[in-house]
Amino acid sequence: MSDCHGLGDCEDDRMKRIYEYVDGALSRDDLAEIKAHLDTCEECSQEHDLECLIRSVVKRSCQEHAPQTLKERIIDRIGHIRSAETVQADA
Repeated sequence: MSDCHGLGDCEDDRMKRIYEYVDGALSRDDLAEIKAHLDTCEECSQEHDLECLIRSVVKRSCQEHAPQTLKERIIDRIGHIRSAETVQADA
C-alpha cells in the first residue's frame, strides 16, 4: 500500500482519519493537516469525495416521509393487536 504522508500506510488508518475529518471529530490542527493532505493526495481525496457522496445520499433518503395511508394502516393494525391481546387476557 502507498504511504499517505502522515495518514499512515494502512488503508484502515487512512479511512479512519478521513471519517474523522468528515465528521469534524479532529482538532483544528488535525483538520488543517488532513485538508492539506487531501489537497495533494488523489487517492485519499477520492475516498473523501466518495464518503461525502454516500453520506449525502443516505441523508437525503432518510428525509422521506411515510405516506399517511401507511401510518394509518399501522396504527389500525396496532389497535387490532391490542384488542386481541385484551380479549385473550380476559379469557
